Amino acid sequence: MASSQVPSPDPHEPALSVDALAGRILALPEVEVLRADEASGAPESNWGNWFFFVGPDRRMPFATIVVRDMPGFDEESRLDRPDVYRLNLDLGRHEFERLFGYPPAQSADHRASVDVAALDEVLPHPVYGTAAWACVLNPGPRSRAEVDRLLAHAHGRAVERHRRRLDRGGESS
Repeated sequence: MASSQVPSPDPHEPALSVDALAGRILALPEVEVLRADEASGAPESNWGNWFFFVGPDRRMPFATIVVRDMPGFDEESRLDRPDVYRLNLDLGRHEFERLFGYPPAQSADHRASVDVAALDEVLPHPVYGTAAWACVLNPGPRSRAEVDRLLAHAHGRAVERHRRRLDRGGESS
C-alpha cells in the first residue's frame, strides 16, 4: 500500500510558494492534478487554481490551492492580497470535529469567531466548512507540521475512496 506521508519540510523555510506546495502534493502516490485555465474549460474565476485528485477519474479533489477570490461567493479570505493563496483540504466529519471541536454542520454557527483571512493558521473553510473542509492561507512555519498531517489524512481518505470505487467496478487508469 502506498504511503500518504508528505516529505518532511525544512523548519527554517518561510511560507511555501504555491508551486512548492503543489510539488509536495504531487509527490504523494497516485495524485492527478488539474490546473484551471482557459484550455481546461474552467470558468475564468477559477484560472490559476489547482485541483488535486487520486485517480484519473477526477471525481472529487482531496485538496485544492486557490489563488483568487470568487466575487460574490468566496471573498472572505481576501486572496486579492499580494502573494496570498489558500490551501483547502477535505478532512471528513470526524477529523474536522477533532480538529475544531465541533461538527462541520455547526461551522456556520462558529463563523463569527474565525478570522478566515489569517495567514499560516489551520481554519474551517469559509464556504465549505459545513462539508468538512479546512483551509490555511500561505502555510508556513506555524502550521507546517499540522498541514502535512492533514494533507496526508486527506490524501489517505481519497486513496481509500478511489480503491472502494475500483472494487465496485468503477473507472480505473
